[in-house]
Amino acid sequence: MVLAVAFVVFCIYSLARGAGAISDVIRHDDLTAMSRNPVPSSAKSKGTGVPDCTAKDVKLELATGSQSVGVGGSMPFAMTIRYEGTSSCLIDASNASRILTITSGNDTVWTSKACPADPVMLLMSHGDKRVDTLTWNANRTVDHCVDDADLPKVDAGTYSAQLSLRDDPKAVSDKVPFLVQ
Repeated sequence: MVLAVAFVVFCIYSLARGAGAISDVIRHDDLTAMSRNPVPSSAKSKGTGVPDCTAKDVKLELATGSQSVGVGGSMPFAMTIRYEGTSSCLIDASNASRILTITSGNDTVWTSKACPADPVMLLMSHGDKRVDTLTWNANRTVDHCVDDADLPKVDAGTYSAQLSLRDDPKAVSDKVPFLVQ
């Protein structure tokens, strides 16, 4: 009987010491945990020592596989950022910073910057290029972010597309004309 009581006391004592040791480790991990700063929401390279890319560092190119799209259809655009600078730089390649704009005459019909997007920070250097595809669903943007299915469709007509950088108005692609039929 004494042996059984001793065994129970030993188990309780061991569990209490183990729980205390685990608690100490958890507190130590909390105190020494690394903290991370979020990536800046703009292309600014604060504190990195790497400059932001400007129009002289990159060339923007825009292409589409077709010269026309049906009313209510969709058109994919290949958006390219090509590095042409002399020293490395940072650029935000998100759809909120690299902006595709569809116009008809002086009327801005659609823009990719209507909805927020998480930054996509890229370090660009000699020989680098980034190609992304963005599909336009032949609809009209409103002044705030709305689900694509809720946007009104555009009418048949002549349109053009151009790629630009939000933070550098000098960085633009050539305009790409197309028809909505």
